[in-house]
Amino acid sequence: MHEPLFSVTEDELQIESITQKVIRRDVGAVVTFTGTVREFTHGRKTLSLRYEAYQTMAVKQLQRIGEEIKEKWPDAITAIWHRTGLLQISDIAVVIAVSTPHRKDAYAANEYAIERIKQIVPIWKKEQWEDGSEWIGNQARNRFRCAKGGKRT
Repeated sequence: MHEPLFSVTEDELQIESITQKVIRRDVGAVVTFTGTVREFTHGRKTLSLRYEAYQTMAVKQLQRIGEEIKEKWPDAITAIWHRTGLLQISDIAVVIAVSTPHRKDAYAANEYAIERIKQIVPIWKKEQWEDGSEWIGNQARNRFRCAKGGKRT
């Protein structure tokens, strides 16, 4: 069975497997971005993250990003997989693999993909800090602070 190029899953992400989806004989560059859970954000300690998604729409938006990349860089092939559920420090949250004939386009297309994910994909993350928690909507704007116990403030 052929695995999709775009997915939102609770399963651990396998970088090599996702990268292999975009490799073909006529490309000279493959750029893979791996987003992981970091321990500190602006000096504040993260204990864990929980990602939630409107899964059907999230996959459609990931496909849309792939189509946008294809319009801007016609020879590009893109695969984007995003994880949901509870993630610990250093766990992989997102993998973006882009292949193109030349490296400059692969770098540019890959950066475009992560910026668009933050803008249009309905995936939310809850930062579990040492001193409380915070829901982050589209990762660019919507933030809701929570006191310990999860109540939004």
